[in-house]
Amino acid sequence: MPALFKTKNKGSGIGRHATVTGVLFSFAVVVAVVTIMVLSALERVASKSNVLDDERSRETMSGALHTFAAQLSATLNDYAAWDDAATNVYASDGMEWTVSNYGEMSVNSSLFDMAIVVDDNRKSIMAYQEGKPMDGTLDDFFAPSLWALFDRVKAAGPGQTPEATGFVDTKTGIAAVGIALVRKKSGELDLPPGQHRYLIFARHLDAGKIDDLGTTYVIGGLKLVPAETAATYFVKIEDVVGASLGKLVWVSRAPGDIGYGEVRPMVVKALCLVGLFFVVLLVIGLLAGRRLRAEEVRAREETLLDRLSGLLNRDGLRLAVDSFVQHAAQTNRNVLILYLDLDGFKEVNDAYGHGTGDQLIRAVAAGLKVLIPEGAVLARIGGDEFAIAFTSEDGDAAALQLSEQILDFLAEPLEIGRRVVVIGASIGIASSVGGTVDREELVRRADLAMYKAKEAGRARMTLYDPAMDADREERNALELDLRMAIEGGDLTLAYQPLIDAATHEMTGVEALVRWNRPGHGPVSPEVFIPVAETSGLIEALGLFVLRKACETAKQWPELRISVNVSPGQFRNPAFVDYVRYVLRQTEIEAKRVTLEVTEGYMIQNPQRTRQAIERLKTLGVKVALDDFGSGFSSIGYLRQFGFDRIKIDRSLVMEILESDGQREMLQATVALARSLDIPVTAEGIETEQQAVAVRLFGCDTLQGYFFGKPMPAEQITERLLDARSKKMGARRISVA
Repeated sequence: MPALFKTKNKGSGIGRHATVTGVLFSFAVVVAVVTIMVLSALERVASKSNVLDDERSRETMSGALHTFAAQLSATLNDYAAWDDAATNVYASDGMEWTVSNYGEMSVNSSLFDMAIVVDDNRKSIMAYQEGKPMDGTLDDFFAPSLWALFDRVKAAGPGQTPEATGFVDTKTGIAAVGIALVRKKSGELDLPPGQHRYLIFARHLDAGKIDDLGTTYVIGGLKLVPAETAATYFVKIEDVVGASLGKLVWVSRAPGDIGYGEVRPMVVKALCLVGLFFVVLLVIGLLAGRRLRAEEVRAREETLLDRLSGLLNRDGLRLAVDSFVQHAAQTNRNVLILYLDLDGFKEVNDAYGHGTGDQLIRAVAAGLKVLIPEGAVLARIGGDEFAIAFTSEDGDAAALQLSEQILDFLAEPLEIGRRVVVIGASIGIASSVGGTVDREELVRRADLAMYKAKEAGRARMTLYDPAMDADREERNALELDLRMAIEGGDLTLAYQPLIDAATHEMTGVEALVRWNRPGHGPVSPEVFIPVAETSGLIEALGLFVLRKACETAKQWPELRISVNVSPGQFRNPAFVDYVRYVLRQTEIEAKRVTLEVTEGYMIQNPQRTRQAIERLKTLGVKVALDDFGSGFSSIGYLRQFGFDRIKIDRSLVMEILESDGQREMLQATVALARSLDIPVTAEGIETEQQAVAVRLFGCDTLQGYFFGKPMPAEQITERLLDARSKKMGARRISVA
């Protein structure tokens, strides 16, 4: 291995370290004293005004916002807890009173500029803004956080005041919004839940009110800016769910600048003293630096070495290959690099322990040192990965010959202590002809070729071929096309029937996404869904499938709709909110929707999974465990997570007619679910005999090609119409 890094002999002399240490310590004390003087002066300046004044301004503005909302809350209480209001707002002929006392009062009022009355179903009874009827719907004008306040008021229990106030984003800005139950002053209301009415007051933070706040609280330059605006002095305005709506920002009066003038002489003296001592320190440092330089070089070299094998590490290889590429570009030579991964090393490590594994690494390193050509560098770049780099004029021939020698060497049994082990290696080879390929790309190619060698069966060498990048390019293109398909809504859904085991009637469907990629044709979900998982597209894809399935299922009121949920969706803390949004947007009954989740994510994150399932159930949707029996299924999952249904994996159904063991396993699985009162769906039913068997075992719902392959929504509709016609015909016959 060439001497890529020059070293110097380590200087001797114990007094050198003591001298340098003493000098540095002395000057460190001086610098510390000077620094304390400077900091003391600066602290006086800062403590005089800037920090205290800015904190006062921040606390003042926080209090001002609280007062702004509190004033609205007090006004709301006066208008909502009012005997006349409890009589007229609920009266059938009370609209005139309501408009006169609420709506028309919003004109030119400093206390509120909007007055709205809604019922228990969030339906607007009266809505006035600035004394005039409000245009548009409440959902168009207010952000969804309005209804979080509304829900809080509805949820108020005995002894709690049915009022809530907070800031809400609106179509015209940010407003303090208060919601209260219209009731008597005593708090009594004779009407039952479902017939209640609620008063909503809104008070917008317009420019005039902000100017008044600035004048009242002596804050200069006060203004409202978007939440993402960078500012030094600000107070956030957040809604009831914690989302940032905006910021109140102001200009600091910077009284510290005045204080700085008082301590400026002290600062100047301190800096002069520091400068003087640093001149002395520099002179002494130059003298000591010469003797320390050799040690620094040696320390740098040690950071480039692997401690276990004594070879270069990854950083050392990086510097060496950069040097080779630069030299090759000047001499028109080729840079060759071999990436080696030991086959069977993990098995040796697991079987005999890390001590034996370390000895094996050192033995391999010693053998490779003997084999590599003169001028080559050898590095250990990972646990059981090595790299060899050198220059040559013979193209790839030298690398191929060296690879054969390495494979022959590693094919022989190695004696490690008292043990004899047999390993091999997968070798990837890449070259930079004339230094035209830089180090980063050269290493990437060698690494890619090594993994191709492993995939081909190990104990072999593979030359990098540009065709190896085809898979990566195709994957990138697939990801780009999939992103466009999701954004453009070019994906379609197929629906596979879910059949009642007893009546053979269709009781539901499972929604399955399909993609006809332009220019390529249909792409299997087994291909594009993993791409969506790894590229971060799975959340958008899952939301598209859920929304489309719910929209379509509205035309089949007698059917349940099942949708698969990926681990990527479940990991998102906002997933439950997305589901709630889709249910509200599509207006489908939550109890008709079943979300199917597999076991993999539960194993990794059981606590988060349980919390997500509990939140989903509060929405009313069902949660099913999919592919039960294919992995680590256990009774613990069924008890812990409280699934509404389990789906037996097709692997348990395929051979139930031929295998006694398979039948017993399926029967035991269904019996386990039944004992926990969990309904069971069997998927993968392809024959009538299988359908009969799983029904006898206790499965209540069946799914598979025997009952229908995944099909377009139109075919599901046709099947439903046929079923309805047959039922009507049967009824006529029975009546006759």
